[in-house]
Amino acid sequence: MLSIEIAERKIGKQYQPFIIAEMSGNHNQSLERALAIVDAAAKAGSHALKLQTYTADTMTLDIDEGAFHIEDPESLWQGNSLYRLYQQAYTPWEWHKPIFERCKELGLIGFSTPFDETSVDFLEALDVPCYKIASFENTDLPLIRKVATTGKPMIISTGLATVAELDETVRAAKESGCSDIILLKCTSAYPATSDNTNILTIPHMRELFECEIGLSDHTMGLGVAVASVALGATIIEKHFTLSRVDGGVDSAFSVEPAEMCQLVKETERAWQALGRVVYGATEKEKASLQYRRSLYIAEDMKAGDILTRNNLKAIRPGFGLPTKYFDILIGKRLNQDVSKGTPASWDIV
Repeated sequence: MLSIEIAERKIGKQYQPFIIAEMSGNHNQSLERALAIVDAAAKAGSHALKLQTYTADTMTLDIDEGAFHIEDPESLWQGNSLYRLYQQAYTPWEWHKPIFERCKELGLIGFSTPFDETSVDFLEALDVPCYKIASFENTDLPLIRKVATTGKPMIISTGLATVAELDETVRAAKESGCSDIILLKCTSAYPATSDNTNILTIPHMRELFECEIGLSDHTMGLGVAVASVALGATIIEKHFTLSRVDGGVDSAFSVEPAEMCQLVKETERAWQALGRVVYGATEKEKASLQYRRSLYIAEDMKAGDILTRNNLKAIRPGFGLPTKYFDILIGKRLNQDVSKGTPASWDIV
């Protein structure tokens, strides 16, 4: 079984799921709050904390009309221009170093999602251990190639992408020098609903692309993430905030510290429960074999007496002959005296 290593932490089916807390814009433009999110993520048991590295100018144009204005009434960000949204959500680049330093102090793996070539160069200067590609950039092949040339592991969200597009992305990454690729099943809706998540894609994607697969989860609750582990996901990414009531661009579909703590615990339990294909009693079950039903003598009997349905019973505990021999023993004659409570054996008939 192969595995991928990120900052000395191994990722693969034989290891506990790797849990990423996505800060995104939940710092609400406060470095103090950003550092508090790092602290809370570490305390909750997350293994990594992820930022997003961009500015409004590297994402879009400062235009507030037409396609640059969000008019969808179903969108959390309806009424904003793309430019204003990214101004609210971006993480100032000068914050990255102190945030990553706090991550290192607390044992978290700190890394980020770059959105253009300048952000890759900036993150390389900070020596991040890996890169995340967002769903909306998974078809940006020049960006994919730029990140791949670093030789570091790439975690790629697959939201919106067709199989053909993912094939192009994976090929571009490999051809440009990336040998460690992790694809995350993702539904690019905010929030996403469980019935639109289709996590049965996870084992199919693993077989198709022969790489590690995880989940970038925008649903509320923990059920989808736990179920994905049962299907082979080895990484779970969840947006993370101190409190949803504090607001912020991503707060509505982010988990809070208590929920993140549960996510870490429950995904680990789901992974532990997978085990391997086993039949029969495990070592810890063997003591319970005594509580199976088996055949016992139900009354005091003399040598020569005949076993009947009244004096031979299928009961607990399990030290007598298996109950499958009940009909064979009925009508047999005892060769010795036996007392009530004697386990049935071939020796007594």
